[in-house]
Amino acid sequence: MGAIILSPILILIACALWGLVHSWLASLKAKELARKLLGVNIMERFYRLAYNIFSVISFLPVVALPVLLPDQRLYRFHLPWLLLTFAIQGLAALTIFIGIMQTGPLDFAGFRQLFHLPDDRPSGLVIHGLYRYVRHPLYAAGIVFLWFSPQMSVNLAALFIGLTAYLVVGAIFEERKLVIQYGQDYVDYRRTTPILIPGISIPWLAGRKNKV
Repeated sequence: MGAIILSPILILIACALWGLVHSWLASLKAKELARKLLGVNIMERFYRLAYNIFSVISFLPVVALPVLLPDQRLYRFHLPWLLLTFAIQGLAALTIFIGIMQTGPLDFAGFRQLFHLPDDRPSGLVIHGLYRYVRHPLYAAGIVFLWFSPQMSVNLAALFIGLTAYLVVGAIFEERKLVIQYGQDYVDYRRTTPILIPGISIPWLAGRKNKV
């Protein structure tokens, strides 16, 4: 029993550490530091792809913990509910794919920068398609994908709680960068568009008092 209690704590700590490193590397301060250390040309060309590769590799130990540590099953869906969970996860994955396509898949992956490809990003702030309904559809769909897993255990619940917290906090911190990048356009956009859940606006996340 003691090992089962310790397992989710270790998983939550691992998620927190990964999230802190991942968020810092995505910050404007980290990118500015990379420009100073590596030079503008190297940073602009390699940073995004290197960031993606590091994020995936450093995440592998985190997702390995639920498998390696002592665990206890909470529930498992069977037919026909199993098909429903797969359908919802499929829709969530499709939403993530569409969201990436709307904002520039080559840029998102880092290939545009690496190979000096034409810019596939839309000009200006994207407020159409999925972004008409929520400001962070990728994060929202990611949370849905996690929690509609067809089976759940103590370790998986801890992992999903940690990742959900990371996605929510990450969305909030990303708002700061988007305000810097798009200025008043983004401030106006977030006043009328919910952050994660369609139709549900949280006043203190809507920037009602924010000005640029």
